Amino acid sequence: MSRDTLGLDENLWRYVCEHTPEHPALKACRERTAKHDRAEMQIAPEQGRLMALLAQLLGAKRYLEVGTFTGYSALAVTLAMGEEGRATCCDVSEEYTALAEQAWTEAGVRDHIDLRIAPALRTLQALRDEARENTYDLAFIDADKEPTLDYYEHCLALVRTGGLVMLDNCLHEGRVANPDDTGRVTKVMREANAFFLHDDRVESTLIPIADGLHIARKK
Repeated sequence: MSRDTLGLDENLWRYVCEHTPEHPALKACRERTAKHDRAEMQIAPEQGRLMALLAQLLGAKRYLEVGTFTGYSALAVTLAMGEEGRATCCDVSEEYTALAEQAWTEAGVRDHIDLRIAPALRTLQALRDEARENTYDLAFIDADKEPTLDYYEHCLALVRTGGLVMLDNCLHEGRVANPDDTGRVTKVMREANAFFLHDDRVESTLIPIADGLHIARKK
């Protein structure tokens, strides 16, 4: 969750945004969320565009999201997947996702998104129980940080071979590179980054976009 890319000054970030295509429905969602008191939880538009392009490169038709907030990331990917695309979104907040549903409805994709309001670990296990393993093309994790590796294990099982699992906030405002920072979330993200690096079930890379995006391709 970061509305812009870490390390870019305001002028350079605005230049990036001016040269990053953004669907009108995404722009409306982003501008509406900017007025929210938790606006910093929304992903940056350049990150949304990257995720959309990855979905198109994969020919993705099934998307799984852990942590939806006001719906920008789900909207970006669902629009990119086209008419046959379907998304499953996990969140616990009816308040935040009411804004997401508004954005999805305005964009004409509400019927393409299965929103499940429940603790994400419960929903992910339910998806596995529904025989959804190896059926999703890509997954995005952007939720509470303590269960990050548990979310990852479920998502890896649910994504098909050749699919992607993406993990947000991997730079944690740059704190992961500060050895003096021993905060709880910093430690979790360091552990997650190290785990991705050494997990031989995937090929991965850490991209310094927004607050850091780790992308793992399932072998």
